[in-house]
Amino acid sequence: MPKRKPSLETGQTYHVFNKAISLQPVFISQVDYQRAKSCLLYYRGSDLPTKYSYFIGYSRERQLEVLEKIKTKGGFIVQVLAYCLMPNHFHLLLRQSLENGISKYVSDFTNSYTRYFNTKRKREGPLFKGRFKAVAVETEEELLHVSRYIHLNPYSSHLVRDFEELASYPNSSFPEYMGKDNLGAFCDKDVVLSCFKNKNQYKEFVSDQADYQRILNEAEHALF
Repeated sequence: MPKRKPSLETGQTYHVFNKAISLQPVFISQVDYQRAKSCLLYYRGSDLPTKYSYFIGYSRERQLEVLEKIKTKGGFIVQVLAYCLMPNHFHLLLRQSLENGISKYVSDFTNSYTRYFNTKRKREGPLFKGRFKAVAVETEEELLHVSRYIHLNPYSSHLVRDFEELASYPNSSFPEYMGKDNLGAFCDKDVVLSCFKNKNQYKEFVSDQADYQRILNEAEHALF
């Protein structure tokens, strides 16, 4: 794949996203979502001690040992600040920790998940549209607004009925932010939450734009 121009800067934060080819569903069952989240968790490592195919076969205890080894030995190539997986696309809020980290991370994630999806459903070819999009997040204000936009996606698209259900949507980092998904937590949520007095203040911040973002999303679909 040709090198991205301009290259993504180490230390910089980006809103990264991509859509499925023809907007076909690529996350269909909760098993699919779990597989994708497992990939997002694992491929952060800069010095992976084993193949992912081996990692997913380990017991939970052994997986935790491997993840701790990754953290202490080589660290991570990206910080995942927020994420949301939707039926036919994904959003990631990433801070690059090592040179070329985001490109490698997203490539490893999408390639691994595509192999899983194609094998499971007996298909061939790519799932996602070419090169992923990456928009630089320049200010703290932008960081907060992008995190809110990402977390509101399931509400905007009516995957959850009301805002209160958003904290139970299992395929985004919002439950982590609300302290409801600590077992599977892997986001560096403190980068965003440190800007608020507590998690409830962040919840109010997200809620303030919920209906407005849903209306915008409905208007966009009506136009196209």
